[in-house]
Amino acid sequence: MKATCWHGKRDVRVEQVPDPTILNPRDAIIKVSSTAICGSDLHLYNGVVPAMEQGDILGHEFMGEVVALGAGVSKLTVGERVVVPFPIACGQCFFCEQQLFSVCENSNPNAYLAEKMWGHAGAGIFGYSHLTGGYAGGQAEFVRVPYADVGPISIPAELKDEEVLFLSDILPTGYMAAEACDIKPGQVVAVWGCGPVGQFAIQSAFLLGAERVIAIDRQPERLRMARELSGAETLHFEEVDVPDALREMTGGRGPDACIDAVGMEAHGAGIGQVYDRLKQTLKLESDRPIALREALMSCRNGGVVSVAGVYGGFSDKFPFGSAMNRSLTIRTGQTHVQRYLQPLLERIQRGQFNPAAIISHHLSLDEAPHGYEIFQKKQEQCIKVVMHPG
Repeated sequence: MKATCWHGKRDVRVEQVPDPTILNPRDAIIKVSSTAICGSDLHLYNGVVPAMEQGDILGHEFMGEVVALGAGVSKLTVGERVVVPFPIACGQCFFCEQQLFSVCENSNPNAYLAEKMWGHAGAGIFGYSHLTGGYAGGQAEFVRVPYADVGPISIPAELKDEEVLFLSDILPTGYMAAEACDIKPGQVVAVWGCGPVGQFAIQSAFLLGAERVIAIDRQPERLRMARELSGAETLHFEEVDVPDALREMTGGRGPDACIDAVGMEAHGAGIGQVYDRLKQTLKLESDRPIALREALMSCRNGGVVSVAGVYGGFSDKFPFGSAMNRSLTIRTGQTHVQRYLQPLLERIQRGQFNPAAIISHHLSLDEAPHGYEIFQKKQEQCIKVVMHPG
């Protein structure tokens, strides 16, 4: 089969690799109909996530048709159309029973690697380094899905792929980020990053009761989408001092909640950007927490900072004194996607989300290297790339 394979920094190739097979009775094989490039895939593309190996198959946002089932899978049938959540969860461990699916304690066979990095391991993740299990990803013609009786959700025939594909990751991620803010009616929420997760975080914040959402980015097409599609007020971070602007827009108090939808490769203006880029280049810092610093310093006293952007390891100049002295609450985590699949599918069916509206590019799987390049360089007004292996 064809698959998108990682070969080093900014080097992805579509290659012929062996077809996946059933390895465990709880496995399924999915024939992929649609798969996407996620913003967090760019961290792999840029070479800042450790434990990648030559030939690793990328991708964790995908859906398709069930073509084979292990003997232990009773909740799916061959021919069924499903979306697959990016975290792999057993459904039976201590954490899965609490619906904390992204920290399943049974699905990461390389837990010892993650423990060295983070203290404890999270769940396995499709196509996202050997720290999270080394599983083959979904930017391929076929995928083996472990614990297939727990993760995939069946999709009604009347819904198109582009309407439901993002249930695999970015729609639940944006929603969970907003939900973590504990939004009260009339509150103001600030969102750093107007990429796909940021767009869904903005929409979710309004849906959950925010009166105003202020979105921060520098890409004109993303800022325009935040205004026109999602209804946000916007700030171009290269044109204003963001913390000062937020104070002015909120009567000096600051936003009630702040969402970091950027993560470990944030851009910014001023000396902080230069400092972080240099330290990350020299491997003295794994993450560039520019957006997170601003969110912490901008949030009102007693507010909530919700972190949806991916962070890999260690961040310098983290203003924890601000969080402690001002009674901030920080909430974060890889998304517990399985928890949100059915509720968000129902919201899509009711017309509360239109996920297809954020797609800027439909490509074939063979065009994956081009898709990665334009997404990373923000060329061709690229906001979201969806690929179709067929």
